[in-house]
Amino acid sequence: MTVHVVGAGESLWSISKRYNISINTIVSVNGLLSSTAIVPGLALYIPDNTLPVRAYQIKAGDLLWELAQQFNSNILWIRTANPGIDINKLQIGQVINIPSPNKLAMSTLGFFVPSGATTNLSRLDSLSNQLTYVAIVNYSFTAEGFAFYQIDDSAIISRCKQLNIIPLLMIRNYTTSDFSADLAGGVLENATYRQNLVASIVTLTTNRKFGGVSIDFEFIPPARRNDFNLFLQALKEQLGDLILNVNVHAKAADLPTNRIVGAYDYASIGNTADLMAVMTIDYGYPGGPPDPISPIEWVEKVVKYALSQVNPQKLLIAMPLYGYDKVVTTNVTQGLSVLAAQNKAISSGVAIRYDNTAKSPWYRYWAEAIEHIVWFEDIRSYIEKYKLIDIYKLVGTTFWHISLPAPQNWAFLSKNITVTKK
Repeated sequence: MTVHVVGAGESLWSISKRYNISINTIVSVNGLLSSTAIVPGLALYIPDNTLPVRAYQIKAGDLLWELAQQFNSNILWIRTANPGIDINKLQIGQVINIPSPNKLAMSTLGFFVPSGATTNLSRLDSLSNQLTYVAIVNYSFTAEGFAFYQIDDSAIISRCKQLNIIPLLMIRNYTTSDFSADLAGGVLENATYRQNLVASIVTLTTNRKFGGVSIDFEFIPPARRNDFNLFLQALKEQLGDLILNVNVHAKAADLPTNRIVGAYDYASIGNTADLMAVMTIDYGYPGGPPDPISPIEWVEKVVKYALSQVNPQKLLIAMPLYGYDKVVTTNVTQGLSVLAAQNKAISSGVAIRYDNTAKSPWYRYWAEAIEHIVWFEDIRSYIEKYKLIDIYKLVGTTFWHISLPAPQNWAFLSKNITVTKK
């Protein structure tokens, strides 16, 4: 695994010669616009024949030779992979890199947003080996608790099964343009409506031959916290062996009265659900000041809190396949894929910077004398998050959403990680 950060004066030709790899391969793997244009600070993922690198946090009693055996590695490889670290004086809690043929194994859940009368299934085909589950974002419910779908997703469900991907019915408290706290609150507080919702979800799930359900209720009124728990418990009981995935906003402590995260009782949800996915995204949110989308120090705090409440083998974290372009003076926000964010820097001719605390890339540009700041993700920030999954032995990750191009992520995942299939 090699990541090359472009320096001033470098070209794709010089980089290709350095790594003995074709320019076309670099362009393809990184989704570049051309074989000539790059900018300083651009992180390039360079495919090579090196071993995958595992992340390991030192515990009391660890011996280096035993770790080398455990990972089918050796002490020389470990020393080489940790420049600047005295591997003979490792401290408890220290994280080291271990080159290993034993790949990290984990589950992945990709959100798929259907659009239009016809759905492009080629995305599923191209990612079939990299997805355990696909949650089809196509369902909402009425004020009386009756679930419904927006377009016919039969072809998507069928293709998932052909590709050995488990399709999940994803239902949200979403109205015409946004999440509705009133919709969620009104249904959850009424026992009859709540049962209507459970029954109609189960009916749709079984009749349409889904492998389970993915719940994404956002901005639930905090007063409905226990009602949400009761709803999930009743839903799981009726789903039986079918998968129940619950998506929750990220928090680093319990805040029962907070309007965004107050309704999420991590311990109860983790006890009920088969999978709990924490939305470790939108730290820098639309309309807010320019901030990283998913800064690593915040993600780790959220993970540590979640692990105090939930079994790690039920816990997933989220990875954003997008970035935000924000007008500095107004915080007006435009969302764009990570690939579009990367290539916008290149086409604008601006250097990409890297915040070493957040482990996130960003850049600044001007359009018609208006200053913009773009935060996004790249191969470096994705690797840091995969390391957290490895260190804390989480079950896996989710991707919002898989129609957004992120070639670096998928190339890395394909080579370095074993995606579990059920």
